[in-house]
Amino acid sequence: MQRRIIAPLLLVGLVLLAGCLSPLQAAPGESANSTNATTISATGTGEVTADADLAVVNIAVTHTADSADEARGTVADNVSAVRTALTDAGIAEDDIQTTGFTIRPEYDHGGEKRELVGYRAVHTLSVEVAPDRAGEVIDLAVGAGASEVQNVRFTLTDETRAELRSEALTKAVESAKADADDVATASDLTVTGVQTATVGGSNSPGPYPVAFEDARTTSGAPTELTPGPVTVSATVEVVYTAE
Repeated sequence: MQRRIIAPLLLVGLVLLAGCLSPLQAAPGESANSTNATTISATGTGEVTADADLAVVNIAVTHTADSADEARGTVADNVSAVRTALTDAGIAEDDIQTTGFTIRPEYDHGGEKRELVGYRAVHTLSVEVAPDRAGEVIDLAVGAGASEVQNVRFTLTDETRAELRSEALTKAVESAKADADDVATASDLTVTGVQTATVGGSNSPGPYPVAFEDARTTSGAPTELTPGPVTVSATVEVVYTAE
């Protein structure tokens, strides 16, 4: 007798449960997550060009001697002289950073067996200054004992880079919106909003402008470098809603 009562009650419960779930079901032809919104995807790129406001000069002090300690000592003396020359010229100590230091044996491979000929010490420095002082840094460093000027690059300070990045992003968004509007107009639609936006691109300016030394007829003339402009770019991918 109990089994006959439970069966009808179970059937009634299933019917009621089905009635509660029915409003959540998608209408025919629609997915459960679909809003049936029309979308237009567009990608925009923005670029901003400005003069470099930072120069990074990479120099090296090297020396080869019969012993590792002698090579080290000579390089240490010369690096100290280079630092003094730069700081005496008003360059902050924090703007003169060591970027590498090595001492390694040097061999002559011309014979049947390699022959140790000495030890080479290398101390590399990075000096950050205003672009118009890059040539001065080279002259001061070489005059004080630097052996190599490995490279000079002109770039942007973090503050300037952030400002230009913001401008580039604004231009990228404007470019994407213009393309979306054109597509919408051609399709008899109107852009109504933004569904998603993805930022791409790089914060780093590039490529770095090449620095070159002006030709001079006098060997004792100061080094002069001419920086090129720096470009910061940004890319955005935007999905717009339209109707």
